[in-house]
Amino acid sequence: MLNLPFVIEILRMVHEWALAESIVRAVLDIMRERKLKTVLEVKIAIGQLQQIEIDIFRDALKEISEGTILKETKFSIEEEEAEFKCRNCGYTWKFSEIKESIKEDEAEAIHFIPELAHAIIRCPRCGSPDFIVVRGRGVRIVSLRGIT
Repeated sequence: MLNLPFVIEILRMVHEWALAESIVRAVLDIMRERKLKTVLEVKIAIGQLQQIEIDIFRDALKEISEGTILKETKFSIEEEEAEFKCRNCGYTWKFSEIKESIKEDEAEAIHFIPELAHAIIRCPRCGSPDFIVVRGRGVRIVSLRGIT
């Protein structure tokens, strides 16, 4: 019989590792473009809406960069709080205000496909599903400090 929680945990780990691999590849590309000899520090922002397991992501960054020129690079990770704005009534709210109202399976769906937030989340004031994600979505490199 299929152990669904186990499968979801494996998928979550694979997802975090894929995101970490994308960051490492992007940093290596930036190094080539800017002709950097080494990268001392990379600051990464992870949107709260992604609901990334930070420890798994951090471990993945370490393991993936181990066999590269980035093995001594410090990766600083910061979670960016998710904020939304309703297009219908103009109300602005934070993910932390509604997180408890989201079912576990819905949260997992948003983790893997953040765009599903529009099918799950509603404006707390007017109930509209028509909102924009102001901030707190995605994984991105905020800054990079290196030596030429």
